[in-house]
Amino acid sequence: MFEAKFQSFADASSSHNSAARVSALRDELARQNLDGFLVPRADAHQNEYVPKSAERLAWLTGFTGSAGFAIVLLEEAAIFVDGRYVIQVRHEIDGRIFKPIDISETAPSAWLAEHAREGARIGYDPWVHTSGQIERFAKACEARKIELVPLETNPIDALWAERPPEPAGHVVIHPAKYAGETAAAKIKKLREALKGADAALMSDPHAICWAFNIRGADVAHTPIALAFAWLPKEGAPVLYIDDAKLDTKTRAALEKFLMLRSPAALIDDLTHAGKRGETVMFDAATAPVKLVEALRSAGGKPRVTEDPAALPKAIKNKAELAGAREAHIRDGAALTRFLAWFAEAAPKGALTEIMAAEALETFRRENGDLRDISFPTISAFGEHAAIPHYRVTEKSNLRIGKGVYLVDSGAQYLDGTTDVTRTVVVGRASKQLKDHFTRVLKGHIAIARAVFPKGASGTQLDAFARRYLWEAGLDFDHGVGHGVGSYLSVHEGPQRISKLGATPLVPGMILSNEPGYYRAGEYGIRLENLVIVEKREIVGAEREMYGFETITLAPFDLNCVEPKLMSAEEIAWLNAYHAQVRKTLSPLVDAKTRKWLREATQAI
Repeated sequence: MFEAKFQSFADASSSHNSAARVSALRDELARQNLDGFLVPRADAHQNEYVPKSAERLAWLTGFTGSAGFAIVLLEEAAIFVDGRYVIQVRHEIDGRIFKPIDISETAPSAWLAEHAREGARIGYDPWVHTSGQIERFAKACEARKIELVPLETNPIDALWAERPPEPAGHVVIHPAKYAGETAAAKIKKLREALKGADAALMSDPHAICWAFNIRGADVAHTPIALAFAWLPKEGAPVLYIDDAKLDTKTRAALEKFLMLRSPAALIDDLTHAGKRGETVMFDAATAPVKLVEALRSAGGKPRVTEDPAALPKAIKNKAELAGAREAHIRDGAALTRFLAWFAEAAPKGALTEIMAAEALETFRRENGDLRDISFPTISAFGEHAAIPHYRVTEKSNLRIGKGVYLVDSGAQYLDGTTDVTRTVVVGRASKQLKDHFTRVLKGHIAIARAVFPKGASGTQLDAFARRYLWEAGLDFDHGVGHGVGSYLSVHEGPQRISKLGATPLVPGMILSNEPGYYRAGEYGIRLENLVIVEKREIVGAEREMYGFETITLAPFDLNCVEPKLMSAEEIAWLNAYHAQVRKTLSPLVDAKTRKWLREATQAI
C-alpha cells in the first residue's frame, strides 16, 4: 500500500571497511611524503547534500551524517561532528580507528596543531576547502611549523575503486510564476552589490540556480545543478556547466542572457582575469581555495566575502511567499492525513519506523504535486528520537510500540519547500514527558509570538525558545531555526535563529522554528513549523517592528500537553493555531481524517 520512491533505507555505513581503507590512505600519504590528510564532508561547492561521488568522508569512516570532518595522521585519526551527531557517529564508525570528537569542544585545527608532529606536512584537496578553512588551520599550526600542502588530486579518489561518476542531472528553467522575478532583474540587482569589484565568481549552486531561474537534479532532495558562474560588472554572465545537463530548449533559453562554458575552462578564465589585474569577489562560505589561489597567483585581487546573491535569495518576493503558503497548505493536508492514520495504526503494534516513513511519503505523493522530499525523513521511535538527525535503516528499524514517536520531514514542490516536525505519544504520556513536551512547546510559542525591532538577529531570539527548558536545567544542542529556500535548499543561509545567527532578520525571510529536547536512551521531542518574517504594526511604536507569520499547518499532540504549565497567552495562541489548522485543512482531507482533526485540534 505504501512505498518510498525518494529515499532509501539501506544501511550506507561502511565502518567495517575503515581499517583497510585508512591503511591504504596512510600508505599513499607516506609515498607522497605526507604526515596526514584532511577529509571534510564536502564537495567543490560546500553543499549540505553532496553527490555520491563526493561522499569521501562516509567512504573512509562509515559516518553518514550531513556534516563532519576527519583528520588522518600516520599513527592516529579523529572525526569531528556537531551536537546533532554525537550519538550517531559512535554507532557508525570503528572506534578503534577514529576517535569521535564534539566539534564544539575541540576544533579540528586545534586538534591537528596538538597531535601532528612539529614540521609535519599535511595534505589537503584545495577543491573541497574554502580559503577561510585553510587559513584557520594555518594559523593554528604556525607555531609548530606544520605545513599545509595542496594536492593536485585527492588521494581518496584513487583508492575508491567503485567511486560513482560525477552527476549529470537534467537542468530546467524554473517557471516565472514561481520565481516571481526575471533572471535579468536578478542579475542587475547582483551587479549593484559588486561594490568596486570587476566581477564575482559564484560558487554556490543554490545562488546560481536562483539568479538564473534554473533548477537541476545533481544531488538528492535539493533541485540544484552543480555549476560555477562568472558575473562581470559589464557584459554577459558565464555559466560553467557540463553540457550534458542541458537540452536544446534549456540551452537556447539560457543563451539569451548568458554564455555557456565548460567547467574545465574555469581555471584558465580565472588566470586570464588575474593577468588583467582584476578584482574578483568570491563567496567565503563556498568558494574553493583552488579558485581563489588561481586568481591570486596570476596577479589578480581576490576579495573573499559574502555571496552577493545570499541576501536577495533569502528575502522572498511576493510570488515566492504566495507559493510557500500554498505549498504548506497542501503539505499540511498530507501530514494531517498521516497523523490521523498513525493515531489509529500505531497502537496496534504492527508499525515500524520505515513503514511510517513510507506512509508519509505516500500521502505527500498522493497530492499530485510532490517533486521530491526535501531531506530523508527522520522517522524515530523511542531512543532513536533522542538522536536529532537519526536516519532509519533496514538495520536500525524499530517496531513502534508504546512511547514517543518523532517525525521530521519535508517536501519539494515547484512553489515551495517544506520542513515540519511533530512528536506524538503512543499510549499514555507520562508526567515527565508532558513536562518536557510542554516546555518545548512553550519555547516554540515564544518564537512564534516574538516581536522584535528592525536590525535584530536570530542570536537575540535564540534564548526565547530555550528559557523554559533552562528553568528546568535542560537544553538542546542545535539551533532554534534555519533559513529555507524557495524550491531550493531546506537549509538556507544567511538567516538563522541560533547562538551564531548574526544576520538581521528581514521581512520576506523564511525560517524554521524548531526547539527540542533529547533524553539520551529514552526519547526526543522536537516541534517545528516554518515562519515568515513580517512587519508588525504597533500603536505608539518608536521603531520599525517585526514578527513571524506561521505557515506550517498541522496539529500538535494535545495528549502530551500539560495546560497547567502554560500561560493564558500561550493557551490562546495554541487554540487559535489549531482553529486555523482545522479551518484550512478540513476541506482538503477525507471524512475520517476530518473527524480526527476536529478532536486533535479541540480547544484546551
